[in-house]
Amino acid sequence: MQMLRAATLTTPDPQGAARRYGEWLGYETVETSFIEAPLAASWGAPAVEGKCQVVCRPESGAPLFVRFVEGEAPQSYRPLRSFGWAATEICVSDVLAVHDRMQQPGCPFEVIGPPRRLDGMPMIHAMQVRGPDGEIVYLTQIEDDPPGMRLPRARSLIDRIFIMVLACSDLEASKSWIEAVLGAKTTPTMTITYTMLAKAFDLPVERKHPIAMALHDSDGFLELDQYPEAAVQRPRGQGKLFPGVAMTTFVHPDLKAVGAPWFCAPSVREGAIYEGKAVGTVVGPDETLIELVQA
Repeated sequence: MQMLRAATLTTPDPQGAARRYGEWLGYETVETSFIEAPLAASWGAPAVEGKCQVVCRPESGAPLFVRFVEGEAPQSYRPLRSFGWAATEICVSDVLAVHDRMQQPGCPFEVIGPPRRLDGMPMIHAMQVRGPDGEIVYLTQIEDDPPGMRLPRARSLIDRIFIMVLACSDLEASKSWIEAVLGAKTTPTMTITYTMLAKAFDLPVERKHPIAMALHDSDGFLELDQYPEAAVQRPRGQGKLFPGVAMTTFVHPDLKAVGAPWFCAPSVREGAIYEGKAVGTVVGPDETLIELVQA
């Protein structure tokens, strides 16, 4: 998985969130700091200057990170009801064992989708949970690669993020943007039964929903979901990050070739996610924040 680098989630208590991910998902904290003004400006979010951020990585040590940034969600925000980054997807070695863990007394993660085989892809055995901050996490066991796609196998019970889920107002337009700006390929759009999405919008469970994947050298790293007509633009406070999954960080082979406007010119940044590389942030479809790190 050479393109995906990090998911950034907004939470009122980054250190508390990191402890939860450590206890229940096996993630370890690798960095705690306060956001400096240049980084906040690069996100188009000056109001997060001085806020706490905590960076975590999986038990396997894979360099794919979850970053928690201090921030409050607007009262009108509802998970799975708005466009933008909808969820993180993490590979696991045994989804039934993970389901048992999520059912233990005191577990802060609520199972909103019990383990089931993916419609049309029985080699994918997945479940979904909602965290205390409303964040949506898919936990997925991969038994074989789908046709034309390569997916990772977990090296610990709960391992790395391997797919980010993007909720789209116009799936085909989002596919075109991803291809043009990120240089990835996208699969033909298909329709699947999507129980969790149907429940979120009070739709018949049997209704089919259009989705597609983005690929980099056959690695599936991004799922694009066409959201129903009732979905809305995600609310956020002035100068703040979006609630829920606020941003995704990708590795890009050549920032000079990116055909989208930057909030600020890319500059070198230190830390576990950046490792002294040039970094910049662009706005994708549906006001999606996409941070790019020079390969």
